[in-house]
Amino acid sequence: MRWCVSIGAVLVAGAIAGGDVAGIAAPGPKNQLSHQLGQRSADKETVPSVDVELVLAVDVSYSMDMDELAIQREGYAQAIISKEFLQALKTGPNGKISVTYFEWAASSDQKIIIPWRVIDGPETADAVANEIMKTPIRRASRTSISGAINFAMPLFDENPHRGLRRVIDISGDGPNNNGSPVTIARDAALEKGITINGLPIMVKEPSYSTMDIDNLDFYYEDCVIGGPGSFVVTIKDRDKFKEAIRTKLLLEVAGVTPEPRIVPVAGKEPRVSCMIGEKIWQDRWGR
Repeated sequence: MRWCVSIGAVLVAGAIAGGDVAGIAAPGPKNQLSHQLGQRSADKETVPSVDVELVLAVDVSYSMDMDELAIQREGYAQAIISKEFLQALKTGPNGKISVTYFEWAASSDQKIIIPWRVIDGPETADAVANEIMKTPIRRASRTSISGAINFAMPLFDENPHRGLRRVIDISGDGPNNNGSPVTIARDAALEKGITINGLPIMVKEPSYSTMDIDNLDFYYEDCVIGGPGSFVVTIKDRDKFKEAIRTKLLLEVAGVTPEPRIVPVAGKEPRVSCMIGEKIWQDRWGR
């Protein structure tokens, strides 16, 4: 079931419920060493050591101006070290998360800024935030949300830390216009048990010179997000940019599903065509 939430409309509360982990039978004396080695390997594969594995996928396409890119970068860094974020971190059964942060544009353009890191308190949060801020800001052409999802999925296999939940967090200011259709990538992620949340950025009026569309929030709700408890936090005011990022991360870390702003859209026809970005690009540039 998918939801959309306005920033400031929710209070993060409660804790995520941890599932029971099946025990491993005690070994016989002759196989003590081999059992211990096997148990360590099994533990890494089956026992969650973090509350969530979180992939932050951040749009750096040319439709984002330099000011937006700077505010976006600062928003993530400040959210990670905020008192509210660190408090939410403590609500989980493990009290820590694993996070990776990458920037994306075209279907073949993704750059990892922060490889998988564990955040378990102020020191590790500061280290991640500092690394985000020191990376030079860049911009690139095209917008491939599908490319970002396809790039994110195998990252979970590379993560040495298993989480209770796996989440891809996508921010962007336009629809998919490059690579495979976004719904194909989304459905592939959902089949793997991955949840996708969205942060549609709608601080500018749609313009013919850009790939902006009306109702980008509807597009994200109906075409991009999915999975248990998935949601959208929409940014419609530049001054609320950082607040929106913090709200979204708090919800994801605490595992809280926000109160719905609208009726759940699962199972309904998309209100905005999921191929609208590809159509606009074709109509304007014929390729």
